[in-house]
Amino acid sequence: MMRSLLAALGFLTRVPVPAWVFNDARATKSSLAWYPAVGLLIGGLLWSLAWVGSDLPPLLKAALLLLVWTGLTGALHLDGLADSADAWVGGLGDRERTLAIMKDPRSGPMGVTAVVLVLLLKFAALASLPLAGAAIWLAPMLARAAITAAFLCTPYVRSEGLGSALAHAPRLASIAGVVAAVAVAACTGWHGVRALLAVSVVFGCWRYACMHRLGGMTGDTLGALTELAEAAVLVVLV
Repeated sequence: MMRSLLAALGFLTRVPVPAWVFNDARATKSSLAWYPAVGLLIGGLLWSLAWVGSDLPPLLKAALLLLVWTGLTGALHLDGLADSADAWVGGLGDRERTLAIMKDPRSGPMGVTAVVLVLLLKFAALASLPLAGAAIWLAPMLARAAITAAFLCTPYVRSEGLGSALAHAPRLASIAGVVAAVAVAACTGWHGVRALLAVSVVFGCWRYACMHRLGGMTGDTLGALTELAEAAVLVVLV
């Protein structure tokens, strides 16, 4: 169990974990169930920083929170967002062309534009939120629960990489992870319900788009899902 948690923590954040964790195929597969928990840990840290910096001007506090948020995750999901934006526009509706563009390490104008707009949206939302509101920890938790949910109900279209291993993760444990995240959010009352609705709408729309274009999801589209879900929660709870 601890190895699986460390594998999830090591992949989703830049927190140092022992190198041997990534050589354990079983821990990698089981790590999917821990994604919501890692999201909660990220959110808890951000909430604590917001509380410590409660006396800072709102704009400065928002900028510092976004800086730590991006640095803590290594901009992992922003990379997926950029690749997905480039591929969706440049793919011209063609599945193979879209997948090929996602593999290109370079970012085009649409990718850069998507990242800037999402970061701007997050910054504005963080600057408008209460000093240390629930949105700060709900957003990363529910966004990573969305990743777990996507693997449970959506085909993974690539045959290589970490995603191919996660596609065979234990279903019962993964379902339990998603249910636990939903329960935690529901315990916050109306804020949690609104956040769940926001993530559900983003999840449903993006899953439909990915199924229609690709027949499933990739690591990049999952990264885009994470960023869009986080932004949606922050905006809805402002």
